[in-house]
Amino acid sequence: MTDPMTVAIATAMAGKAVEVAGEPVRAAVAEISRRVRERFRGRPSDEAALFRADEEPEVLQGAVRHLLDEDPAFRTEMETLWNNAQTLASASGEGVVNVFNGQAGKVVQLRDVTDGGVHLR
Repeated sequence: MTDPMTVAIATAMAGKAVEVAGEPVRAAVAEISRRVRERFRGRPSDEAALFRADEEPEVLQGAVRHLLDEDPAFRTEMETLWNNAQTLASASGEGVVNVFNGQAGKVVQLRDVTDGGVHLR
């Protein structure tokens, strides 16, 4: 399973635009990508995955995932950057930003509930 953070990192590392909500998240993705690139240096298979990212994006995603899996402390650092940036995301005008991090059986996120409210069973 590919998580959104890994996809965003690999996409940004491949030099493509990343669809994220707001400048804090873009800045975090850039910082995380920079740190992952540094970790790739001197690792021929990871450098090759980065070089072939346009033709085989899934290979780069796999290399990023492998790097994060082999170093849990580094993964935790990157997830902290990612989660902090998402928390700072903001909307303007009629926009909405819902942020949920963690695990839950059920999550309900609402906006503008009127006329009778919400009834959960």
